[in-house]
Amino acid sequence: MAPAALLTGERLVVFLFAARVALAAPAARLAAPLALLAAAALAVELAVDGAAAAAAAAPPFSLLRRFRTRPGASSGILLGATTLPCVMLSRLIQLSRVLSADPNGQEDFAYLEMQYWAVSISCLSMLAFFLWHLRQPANNGISKTMKYGSLMVVLYLMTFFSLFVLKADGGLFMMTKNVYLLCHGMAAVILIQHILEKFPSCSSFGEAILVSSGLVLYFGDMLAHTLSKMEFSSSSEAFIHTPGTRSEIATVIQGILLGLFLLPLLYKSSLQVWIYCRTLGKQRTHKVHKWTEKRIGSLVFYVSLLVVLLLLVPSWTRLVQGLEVHPFVWIVNYMLTNSRERLALCAYWICVICVSIRRFYSISKQSKTERILLRKYYHLVAVLIFSPAVIFQPAFLDLAFGAAFAVFLILEMIRVWEVYPLGHTVHQFMNAFTDHRDSEILIVSHFSLLLGCALPKWMSSGFNDRPLAPFAGILSLGIGDTMASMIGYKYGVLRWSKTGKKTIEGTAAGITSVLAACSILVSLLASSGYILSQHWLSLSVAVTLSLLLEAYTAQLDNAFIPLVFYSLLCL
Repeated sequence: MAPAALLTGERLVVFLFAARVALAAPAARLAAPLALLAAAALAVELAVDGAAAAAAAAPPFSLLRRFRTRPGASSGILLGATTLPCVMLSRLIQLSRVLSADPNGQEDFAYLEMQYWAVSISCLSMLAFFLWHLRQPANNGISKTMKYGSLMVVLYLMTFFSLFVLKADGGLFMMTKNVYLLCHGMAAVILIQHILEKFPSCSSFGEAILVSSGLVLYFGDMLAHTLSKMEFSSSSEAFIHTPGTRSEIATVIQGILLGLFLLPLLYKSSLQVWIYCRTLGKQRTHKVHKWTEKRIGSLVFYVSLLVVLLLLVPSWTRLVQGLEVHPFVWIVNYMLTNSRERLALCAYWICVICVSIRRFYSISKQSKTERILLRKYYHLVAVLIFSPAVIFQPAFLDLAFGAAFAVFLILEMIRVWEVYPLGHTVHQFMNAFTDHRDSEILIVSHFSLLLGCALPKWMSSGFNDRPLAPFAGILSLGIGDTMASMIGYKYGVLRWSKTGKKTIEGTAAGITSVLAACSILVSLLASSGYILSQHWLSLSVAVTLSLLLEAYTAQLDNAFIPLVFYSLLCL
């Protein structure tokens, strides 16, 4: 019974994935932390799953009582804690192949290595957070998995201090980097606790780990670039050094997303100020009608949005990148450069989106088509939209992904807060495409699909000697996941497990379709002037492991599979 509980399909695939990345690392000092982190994550996942099984027959214990996860999903801690560190290590492996030829390679490699340690420390801190909440009363003792998990956390910390903190190049700069890394861990713990408490039943533990570590890494990068531009003292060693090879598109996207992530704080603070002022003047005025109060709250939201986009965003982009014009003006000027291709691409996108949304929304209301098949049609639409741009306008696609994600964030805020007059309409429309993975609070499917396609493309900016890597999201979600679901739903008979719905026929169809699409893409990329360096054996392993993960995992596959596939393609 114990071996069956220890070895599951998802854990085996994650182990093979992490082992494939670790064995390709150029140095043991990069692979060892990943191995220790995976061992700690496995121990914590076993402890959480064991506690959950025990809680089914007894009063709920502390962790499960405090944090309600998404129904039907496993804990997913091993997958969530190893995915982003594997992604960063894969990027390090890729960048190590050009160190001798690129004059800026050492600086980029050092900063990327620091990000690898930062995301690893974030994941380790969240594992320690789970161990803390798994504490048992003294009379019940402590489970063996908790002991192993605690031991792995301690060993990781010892490895961190021996390989990174106690390096020979000490001084103020190294101290600043150490504080910077430890702050990632604290921020990740605070963020995952906030996510699990404020958004109950919206994610599994593994999905919360992925989101928290990703957000902390992204905002840590923003902070690093901000600190590197500040000149509070004559000594530049007091701040984090960042590479100077940063594109204006990346800065504009990051600035807009920074403003939108800070928008809820500004909006809630403004609402509190308005409620306080209304309370002070309550004795001199009549009671505010509920409808009027709702409109005033909506007005506060729109004013806060304008303040963020018109004041905060340009201030940050000017500090970090030195942009003298407003980011929106810069975007317009960028589109007008080589305007024929970019405007034609925009017109193509608008036509495809309008036709598909109109058609699929009508089908969702009138037809008996299964919701899962209807959602996979949108994956195919993503292939139609993004594939031409990746080949012919890759930089413009980066900007388009950022704009689309910003629009999605704004619409989700309007829907959740019921901002007049669009809140109800947006909620009705988005609710037509939800499934069991969306909760009553958040609808995450469209975010996961967009980010699943966008993240491999964003991370491929700069040096990239694997031309198929930017297509990782489009290939895995738009083709592999779609064909696996459709073929498995219509023709699947042999199931991978007794409790799951995924079939062997569907997985085989997904693997075959992705390999076929890759062969077509290779020909197109070769004709466009790309130098191809992807070996077919490595590609076959990447496709197989990614589709096996899709077959076994109970996590949000749109979020994990593209990152796993991208990591394997970079090797």
